[in-house]
Amino acid sequence: MWRRNAKKTADPAEARVKTALRVLESNRMILVAANADLVRADLRGVDSLGEMLDARVPENWPPELYDREAMEYALRMLQEATAPGWSFWYLLLQSEEQASVVGICGFKGRPDAMGSAEISYSIVSQFRNQGLASEAVDRLVRWAFSHQTVLEVSAETLPHLQSSIRVMKKNGFEYCGAGSERGVVRYAVQRPDRR
Repeated sequence: MWRRNAKKTADPAEARVKTALRVLESNRMILVAANADLVRADLRGVDSLGEMLDARVPENWPPELYDREAMEYALRMLQEATAPGWSFWYLLLQSEEQASVVGICGFKGRPDAMGSAEISYSIVSQFRNQGLASEAVDRLVRWAFSHQTVLEVSAETLPHLQSSIRVMKKNGFEYCGAGSERGVVRYAVQRPDRR
């Protein structure tokens, strides 16, 4: 298990970061909420991120749609945010030896005034088609609905990305029409007590 196998570090600042990480568990993964220190490590490269997470990071990291620009946006958002968890979460696949970073899943900011939080996800190519995105979305949707102000979780994608749509449908998301950008479609799932 990831936390049990965590290495001891000689750097007291790094040790504080590791012990302060917000984590959620799913069936096969540990989800680690991004914080500014983790994103800075990610921007430095796979070795730095791997050290911070005490996990293997694949050489083809980052996954699609999570480029340097997205990392820098997340860093700015995290530096301004008052509530942790409303950015992205690193997905660590647990193993007996050492966990592996397999993707990201998370929110594009705090819920809006209508109680809607938008989620997104991306898995590194060699870990796709194993249900990991569906598992991560399920866990983070449940986390979002643990906040009374969240009434729905939405996601947007291109209509030809059928694997992304399958992830949404597996998690109870329903088609809602056009998304916020041209050519994009929107799906959403309502809070269970509102269905």
